[in-house]
Order: sequence, then C-alpha cells, then structure tokens
Amino acid sequence: MEENIINDLNDELESVLEEGRSALRNADIEEKFNEFKTETELLIRKHPLSSVAIGVAIGYLIGKILR
Repeated sequence: MEENIINDLNDELESVLEEGRSALRNADIEEKFNEFKTETELLIRKHPLSSVAIGVAIGYLIGKILR
C-alpha cells in the first residue's frame, strides 16, 4: 500500500518537474525570439534599401518556386 502511494507521488512529482522544464524552455525560446526580432529591426533600420531589395528578391524567388 505504501509503495503505491510512493510511486504515485513520484509520478506526480516527475510530471510537475517536466511541466516546469517545459515552461523554462518556452521562456528561453521566447526570449531568444525577442532578441532576434530586435536585432533584425535594428539591421533593417540601419540598411533600409538593402532590406527592401532582399525582400523583393526573396518574394520573387518564392513566387517562382510556387508556380
């Protein structure tokens, strides 16, 4: 009987720990995404004409691939 209780508690603890790990991973991903977004915005502001040219080129290539 006690062994079942201990096993249930261990299973529940493992579940809670996994949820915590998952939340931390999601927070790290969100933080890295925000850093990437900020760096990209700064790069676009620093080189606006190049950014537009690259965007047009990528759009053209995607259009050719999808046809």
